[in-house]
Amino acid sequence: QVQKALRALTIPLETLQVLKGHMIQDMRKGLSRQMRAHATMQMLPTFICSLPDGTEKGDMLVVELCQNYVRTLCVTLLGDGNQRPQVMYKIFDMPVNIMQGKGEALFSFIAKCLRQFLAGFSSPQHRFPLGFVFPFSCKQTQLDKVELTSWSKGFKCTGVEGKDVVQLLQSAINKEELYVDVVALMNDTVGTMMTSSAEDKACEVAIIVDAGTNSCFMAEAQQVEMVEETSGRMCVNTEWGCFGDDTTLSGILTTYDQHVDKESSNPGKKRFEKLVGSLYLGEIVRHVLVALAAEKAVFTGSNAGILRNKDVLKTHQVLEIINQEDGMAKTRSTLETLGLRPSERDCCRVQQVCRVVVSRAAALCAAGLAAILTHMCQSRELEQLSVNVGVDGELYRDHTRFGEILQSVAGLLAPECTITLLPSVDGTGRGAAIVTALALRLARVQALMRQEMDLGLGKETNARSSVRMLPTYVCATPDGTEQGEFLALDLGGTNFRVLVVRVAENSIHMASEIYVIPTSIIQGTGVALFNHIIECIMDFQLKQDLMEQILPLGFTFSFPCQQLGLDKAVLLSWTKGFSASGCVGQDVVQLLRDAALRKEHYALKVVAVVNDTVGTMMSCGYDDPKCEIGLIVGTGTNACYMEEMQNVGTVEGNEGRMCINMEWGAFGDNGCLDHIFTNFDRMVDEKTINPGKQRFEKLISGMYLGEIVRYILLSMVEKRVLFRGKPCPKLQTKDIFQTKFLSTIE
Repeated sequence: QVQKALRALTIPLETLQVLKGHMIQDMRKGLSRQMRAHATMQMLPTFICSLPDGTEKGDMLVVELCQNYVRTLCVTLLGDGNQRPQVMYKIFDMPVNIMQGKGEALFSFIAKCLRQFLAGFSSPQHRFPLGFVFPFSCKQTQLDKVELTSWSKGFKCTGVEGKDVVQLLQSAINKEELYVDVVALMNDTVGTMMTSSAEDKACEVAIIVDAGTNSCFMAEAQQVEMVEETSGRMCVNTEWGCFGDDTTLSGILTTYDQHVDKESSNPGKKRFEKLVGSLYLGEIVRHVLVALAAEKAVFTGSNAGILRNKDVLKTHQVLEIINQEDGMAKTRSTLETLGLRPSERDCCRVQQVCRVVVSRAAALCAAGLAAILTHMCQSRELEQLSVNVGVDGELYRDHTRFGEILQSVAGLLAPECTITLLPSVDGTGRGAAIVTALALRLARVQALMRQEMDLGLGKETNARSSVRMLPTYVCATPDGTEQGEFLALDLGGTNFRVLVVRVAENSIHMASEIYVIPTSIIQGTGVALFNHIIECIMDFQLKQDLMEQILPLGFTFSFPCQQLGLDKAVLLSWTKGFSASGCVGQDVVQLLRDAALRKEHYALKVVAVVNDTVGTMMSCGYDDPKCEIGLIVGTGTNACYMEEMQNVGTVEGNEGRMCINMEWGAFGDNGCLDHIFTNFDRMVDEKTINPGKQRFEKLISGMYLGEIVRYILLSMVEKRVLFRGKPCPKLQTKDIFQTKFLSTIE
């Protein structure tokens, strides 16, 4: 009878291989927009698209909702590779009535725990970002917007399923009047991945084998059809605990598993988790022992009725029983504590049962891991994959053999993949803090930009801002009724365009010509530059038979200017490789008019000067009156928008709106973005004609991206990871790797 039970709990390698295949199919269904309704593994996007690089800094709060307690932490990341974070924490026991009561009471309890924790060290006005570890099935639409799909692990709080748990927690925090912002929600698996690393190789897969079980991995973003992201990678939470909630696992489920499922709080759900999670392994062992006792295979000299009581045998006791050093003694003491009088043979048989139940859990985890690895290898079109796998949880930490089985069986099931299992260091605490820091990375840039914008709009503070926030004197957007015939000039790069635009009631007709401006003129004198512009205009007018007409002219001049009127703009600085002398500090419209006089071209009537960003907004606004923002990402980058006049301190008047030319390319020139610049960015900046200037633009615009890539490639060549380790002298040539190559390659 004992051997029969042990055989039922042992899964052959061939069966595990079939199971792996089913999991891959289910994963792909879960990733598909059309098929996900038929998947048991939900494959939930986490909206985490990058891994930590070790530079993360700052004080992060973390709240971790655990099986019967709440843990609050303050983690200080030092930017040292996350090797020595400073951690303070406190654990609050959670009553059962909170776990199974109203949702409002649960989140109120968490907020009160947080208040008590902060009272021990924080100043009342200090504002903290918070990461929330919430290890339950959720539908995530943003890093801070998450709806609970279903409870598990003994939780049954009402009024939470289908609700945004971030908002529920934030509301409870606000009621406690705490200066805390919930910026990210994640499950424990994601936190494990964030804290598992070896040398310079990132961890891309994580597994939790604790009360429940789950996994996550970095998937190709284009395969995650539930989100719009199509480039790069995104961490996907597999929710593999639900695998087999259809009939896929019926071939390996034993009568013992069926009993455990029936007695659980969610029969028919989380079938895979109930074979693996430590919440259930003690119960599986108990049911095996009940069956063996009934057949007189064990405890013949004892009344085994105690074993009919649910949860009398815990998983931590199971792990103690199979401990190689003192397992036999632990087995006897555990059984005697239950009132049993075990013989030597009973202890051996109990050990065998415990060992096979835990080994089966490890083998099933290995099948799941192999499914993830094979999927990653295939989706990346690789023949071989080498990857770090972060692992955490009671079963992995407290039973060495679990990790050994996981490693060996996964290797047999996915021989094309080489894995390194890495123990997570407080994945739910430190890992959550790292995720929070990643979430703040762009939020911090956004906050800095907003701060610079406010400085730029202020009359007294404008000079201190790296974002100039220049008024354009454009005070309205088109309404579609505009008509007429106009000349237009477009100067913003190495090419110069002249256009004639005819705007009729229901149509716009344009004719244009592009003229190349030689580098010698771009970097020569202002007189030569504006003379060349007038010569191009005269050539165009001659070809279009417009020499006898004086048409209103709009000048798109895409460089930072202090505008003093619609037709008066003083050049503040050249960008995009221009350095023509005698222009900075001068009115560019007057420079154009002076050149026209020198060339005796009198058919010129300049009525407006704008930059390309304003032109973009106005052009789109002609088709859609709701357009109030313009954005350029070309040779350079810039943005404009319609601002309330009452906020524009640099211009008199409070009524209406005015378009503001942000000149955001210079954002960071005051050092506020130094924390995000890489060595490659610094090398590119040093070799430009304006080092230390237009720092934001040099991270974004087409003029510089190819050079950033060139320096990265040079570094990789130096490390012998490209071109078979051979030198590549051509890459030493500046600008040889053009930005257009990036687009072609992508």
